[in-house]
Amino acid sequence: MDCKNKAIGIFDSGLGGLTAMKELMNVLPSEDIVYFGDTGRVPYGNRSVDTIIKYAEQDVNFLLKHNVKAIIAACGTVSSVATGLPHTLTVPFTGVVKPTCEAAVKATKNGRIGVIGTTATIGSHSYKKQIAELAPHIEVVEKDCPLFVPLVENGFTDPDDIIVRSVVERYVTELMEKSVDTVILGCTHYPLLKAAVSQIMGENVTLIDSGRATALFTAELLKGKGLLREEEREATYKFFVSDTPHNFESLAGIFLGRNIENKVTQIDIEQF
Repeated sequence: MDCKNKAIGIFDSGLGGLTAMKELMNVLPSEDIVYFGDTGRVPYGNRSVDTIIKYAEQDVNFLLKHNVKAIIAACGTVSSVATGLPHTLTVPFTGVVKPTCEAAVKATKNGRIGVIGTTATIGSHSYKKQIAELAPHIEVVEKDCPLFVPLVENGFTDPDDIIVRSVVERYVTELMEKSVDTVILGCTHYPLLKAAVSQIMGENVTLIDSGRATALFTAELLKGKGLLREEEREATYKFFVSDTPHNFESLAGIFLGRNIENKVTQIDIEQF
């Protein structure tokens, strides 16, 4: 098969990577996509570094079995912790950190950027380090938000829900006190809470969606390597999970804005 005609592989610890997938579907509507959500082991954010790297390697191996032409780690935790992973691959690879930081640096006006993410992501300081490379003068305020992923995975995203509002306010107050004008949503689950974060922080704060930034970066990456499909066509999408598909199917509809019932396959990720 011509490499251009192969699918793009995306993986995440669960549902969050679907935000990146949705953006990729909009940016590259002719490209086939294979998505793997490690729903049996979610979340990755509170695991040890060694465990996260092991999981990421298994996720990549699974996607390579599907003969993909590129891989996206649509997971802020993996992108932040498993930094050696790209060097072992023979296909183009991107995480979410670099594309998101580039977008944030362009967006800030007062030179103060907030980063919210999982405990592992914030602990790695990956976004802060990347921003320092891009623009050393920018002040970065980091805040881990360990309750965000469980909220999203259980369908709590309504900005008017008192539970959602109280949790979001608890986490972003520190960023507001530091007068950040740009906030990186450093986990692909977080765009589902974008309305709540924006409502509390105010319209003058720019929120950077890691999924959108990564989709645009991937498009440029594939174009530069001559791997974009040349013909306009209807793309095919395959979904795989490591736990029962039922809950994934129902919540994925919210993420993607389309029905994927009976289109999700459960696999044993430990085999990879």
